[in-house]
Amino acid sequence: MRLSNRKQNHTAFPELTMRRRHSKTSGILLGILVLCTVPAHAQIVSYLDSSGKRVFINANPAPVPRRATPVITGAAVTAGTTPHTTQTALAASAMLGVAAQVNREKIEQMLREVSARYHVDPALIRAVVETESNWNSSAVSRKGALGLMQLVPGTAQQLGVNNAFDPKQNLDGGVRYLQMLLERYNGDLDKALAAYNAGPGAVDRAGGVPRYRETRAYVQKVTDSYFRPGSGRLPHALDARHPIYRMVEADGRVVFTNE
Repeated sequence: MRLSNRKQNHTAFPELTMRRRHSKTSGILLGILVLCTVPAHAQIVSYLDSSGKRVFINANPAPVPRRATPVITGAAVTAGTTPHTTQTALAASAMLGVAAQVNREKIEQMLREVSARYHVDPALIRAVVETESNWNSSAVSRKGALGLMQLVPGTAQQLGVNNAFDPKQNLDGGVRYLQMLLERYNGDLDKALAAYNAGPGAVDRAGGVPRYRETRAYVQKVTDSYFRPGSGRLPHALDARHPIYRMVEADGRVVFTNE
């Protein structure tokens, strides 16, 4: 009876039996479809990690770490600047440095020529150029003075300087003017420099260096540069007319005087 009952039960629900078979068949087909649709990059692959261990994974291998870029020493690398651009900047800076050196040598040659032409100590010319424009032939002051020796347009015109930005013309006019002032004040360097800065009229009215802060600072700066050790100053460039003496005061300050 049990056996017949089981057979009865089995045959009594044919639709349920068919559904189970259909479900199993669908599951198998779905599995096959999933396997067929898995992208190629999801297959099992392996790679070596940074420690040399082989790793198996069902995804793309981890990216192989690149070698660290060598750190550039001797230069500050700003944020967002790649080593390549830093190297380019350093190369450009080196090129500018070379160009500036070549330009300085050309100006130095012109300076020596004009020094011999007007019999003015080249060290004094260097001190004036350094103070006036810091060797910048394109310099323009707030008052409109131009070029290496900062000639104002009116003075440049009187000296026949057509282009004050031309180093050769500027040096010729500026040194000629400085030589005229040295002659005018009998080799008195302070007066000549003060006149170069503030004009001869101001010096004549004051009977010496005017009490202008700018002019006094200018005279001090030029003479400090001219008399500093290693300036190349000619020993007797001014001695014949008006000797300048060097004194050391009690507080250690070095003072140059022509009295």
